[in-house]
Amino acid sequence: MEDIDIARNAKLKEITQIAKDAGIIDEEVEQYGKYKAKIDNKKILKRLKDKKEGKLILVTSINPTPLGEGKTTMAIGLADGLAKIGKKAMLALREPSLGPVFGIKGGATGGGYAQVAPMEEINLHFTGDIHAITSANDLLSALIDNHIYFGNELGFKKVTWKRCLDLNDRQLRKIQTGLSGEKNVVAREDGFDISVASEIMAIFCLATDLEDLKRRIGNIVVGYDKDGEAITAKKLHAEGALTVLLKDAIKPNLVQTLEHTPAIIHGGPFANIAHGCNSIIATRTAMKLADYTITEAGFGSDLGAEKFLDIKCRKANLKPDAVVCVATIRALKYHGGQLKEDIKQENLEALSRGIHNLNKHLDNLKNKFGLNVIVAINKFNTDTEAEIELLSSDLEKQGVEMSLVESHQKGSDGAVDLAEKIVNLCNEPENFKYIYEDTDSIKEKIEKVAKNIYGAQKVEYSKEALVEIEKIEKMGYSKLPVCIAKTQYSFSDDPTNLECREPFTLHVNEIILKAGAEFVVAITGKIMTMPGLPKVPSAEKIDIDKDGNIVGIF
Repeated sequence: MEDIDIARNAKLKEITQIAKDAGIIDEEVEQYGKYKAKIDNKKILKRLKDKKEGKLILVTSINPTPLGEGKTTMAIGLADGLAKIGKKAMLALREPSLGPVFGIKGGATGGGYAQVAPMEEINLHFTGDIHAITSANDLLSALIDNHIYFGNELGFKKVTWKRCLDLNDRQLRKIQTGLSGEKNVVAREDGFDISVASEIMAIFCLATDLEDLKRRIGNIVVGYDKDGEAITAKKLHAEGALTVLLKDAIKPNLVQTLEHTPAIIHGGPFANIAHGCNSIIATRTAMKLADYTITEAGFGSDLGAEKFLDIKCRKANLKPDAVVCVATIRALKYHGGQLKEDIKQENLEALSRGIHNLNKHLDNLKNKFGLNVIVAINKFNTDTEAEIELLSSDLEKQGVEMSLVESHQKGSDGAVDLAEKIVNLCNEPENFKYIYEDTDSIKEKIEKVAKNIYGAQKVEYSKEALVEIEKIEKMGYSKLPVCIAKTQYSFSDDPTNLECREPFTLHVNEIILKAGAEFVVAITGKIMTMPGLPKVPSAEKIDIDKDGNIVGIF
């Protein structure tokens, strides 16, 4: 049975009951139909200000294959498993982007019997948060060009702000605007990012409340004048209108798993081109309501977990009590050199080589960040006993616990072992630390991540990147954390270098200041902030039948 059929056949509770079960009172709930709601986090946090926050569990993974490792499925299964053993658990996840839904990766609501619902609505327009972010981003673009049209009082010499769209469209990466030929319309080069890479999305997820959101929007640097001075959104008097567009979106969304565990889904930046974490507001709210909050950071731990820890935890003064590193045996074989077409066949040699990838992630999480880690194997029916034994033996030698998880097929029953081990792991002492300090220079921060987390031998910078670093540091932004945009498929910036056994260099091509989000982006390799569709996109298979039922979303 397909994921969409499992979700559609599930018997959901009304969202008012889910809210009540989660400890949310009626006046804190704004319904969006029977099965979705916005919740008033401000009221919740005020009411529960004296309540101790629950444990925080981060779900991350090895470097994924193009279809992912099943982190969301694992996070949902773990939450349901914790509920199954009598613990009060809640999910805090990202919202799906339409780009992957209609592209190659598909939806982001889990799979099988470990899903959040209503699946189709969450994967499509949901409560309109990403559309609001897109509108805010593009209103700022319109205000910039309108200001230039009416005389350019601020003296724009260079516009750095891009438009955005929540779809994969490579044609929009670089465009020419203002070609109407009208008097005073200034033609210029522009471009689009996907909405989840917009600085508005990053701000949305890092803001602590509406006032902080407005402050950060005002600080966005949208361009420079002839003297190289920064022009901000505040100078355009744009922060008020943009915040108005986001006033409802900033409230977290409440839904449920197929087994009725509460789930807050809010914000959705990618981790390869942005910082890859749901909103701080959602995480904080869940931690006040539940004893165990399960959250996820996008792609592998070299991207999502590093940014979760070095950016989100630093900004929000958070730290995870335990980390789940998700892996599949077929992906480990893939990282060990097994061809995609043979990935289901037993290959102990390829698995042994691919375990190198897992071990690097574990070393980073355990020894570089000082965290408690467990490996969760997202089990497939093609996994053999010999392969499971080889992996288990390797992890045992390292003193790392492993759990075989079958929540995709069995729901909470398939994650009870992981849940029980997580409860114990959360009580173990840890020594959490960041990879770099605020006082490090921008280059030092990039190089500490590149060498310690990726395993790069050295870092090379383009001339343009070096000029931009010098400029940003002179502007007084050197203490900001770095957000490295890099391929998710490899520790290196080359997506084809899966094993990374030979010394490699990280190539930094561009540096972008995100003064509102309060981090500096380093673009590496051939990473694009506007993805393209594959040769056969998922959009070709998505349809609606005569009864109005959606088909083809997975």
